[in-house]
Amino acid sequence: MPNVKNQEVVKVLTEKFKSMKGMILTEYHGLTVEEVSELRSKLRAQNSEYAIVKNTLSQIALKEAGISGGDKFSGPTALVIENRDVVSPAKIVMDFAKTHAKLKVRAGYLEGKFVDAAVVFRLSELPSREVLIVRMLGSMQTPISGFINVLAANIRGLVTVLDAIAKKQAA
Repeated sequence: MPNVKNQEVVKVLTEKFKSMKGMILTEYHGLTVEEVSELRSKLRAQNSEYAIVKNTLSQIALKEAGISGGDKFSGPTALVIENRDVVSPAKIVMDFAKTHAKLKVRAGYLEGKFVDAAVVFRLSELPSREVLIVRMLGSMQTPISGFINVLAANIRGLVTVLDAIAKKQAA
């Protein structure tokens, strides 16, 4: 029977796993405390969490949360638990891994299944949610503004003709 502290950790992790949007599993072995703190602060700004938890406790919490496939937990593993946007934390982790070679992305958990590190890398190359929303709104606005220009073209043409007639009569 696990001790009370471990039971509490499993309970908290289970709740986080039930409410998360996604997760990234990283290998952190060799990173200094300052580097881990830097990564945590960058992720915290995106409403994500970087947690170093024992693999057995993570697997128990995954099982209690109803998530299968926790076979990716071997060796020193840290979890990036994503609560809001899955793209921004992936970008942060991959950018951090580029400058800190000891951080390795092992796998990810998206849309109810575990994926390999290549999928997390491709996810990190996507534009952020805000950029995608702006692009979508721009593409929705373009036909409307084009339609308005077409409607205004007849009035502009009429004004141009009337202006030319007025100048001809004045001369």
